[in-house]
Amino acid sequence: HYQPGEPFDHTMKHSDAYYEEYMAAFVPNPKRRLFYRFVKRSFDIIASAIMLLLLSPVYLAIAIAVKCTSKGPIVFRQQRLGKGGKPFTCLKFRSMKITTPRNMPTSQLAKPEMYVTRVGWVLRKLSLDELPQIYQVFFSQLSVVGPRPALWNQEDLIQEREKYGANDMKPGI
Repeated sequence: HYQPGEPFDHTMKHSDAYYEEYMAAFVPNPKRRLFYRFVKRSFDIIASAIMLLLLSPVYLAIAIAVKCTSKGPIVFRQQRLGKGGKPFTCLKFRSMKITTPRNMPTSQLAKPEMYVTRVGWVLRKLSLDELPQIYQVFFSQLSVVGPRPALWNQEDLIQEREKYGANDMKPGI
């Protein structure tokens, strides 16, 4: 306990031992958790429905641009890990050439710029390639708020998320 005149020990408040003790004593209220999940899912449905309606002209324009400027499908499908480590298919507008190595993060490619299409460069710069995920929010595969879904082969990221319980949450946009 702090006594007036003594210097305050900031190290205890922000130490690992303090947080471990706090987490061990933390017991969630199931009724509150159920209400939270209801509110979060309601927000996901309402927000994604509004965004899908408002952005439908943008979806159409992007689909035309992708199809007219490069060979291959409009939408790119990739296996990611969802809640509890279960795989699901993540959708994005295709921003890379169809010759790009599959199931590899762009950051691990030797020369990623050689695989990105001209339209893809713009989509990535403005994060428009992520728009199909709004559809996945509406159908409860993703949430608006949550950790980004990891690729199945990103073991370091998956292990780090396991420590903090992030793999127990529905992934988000």
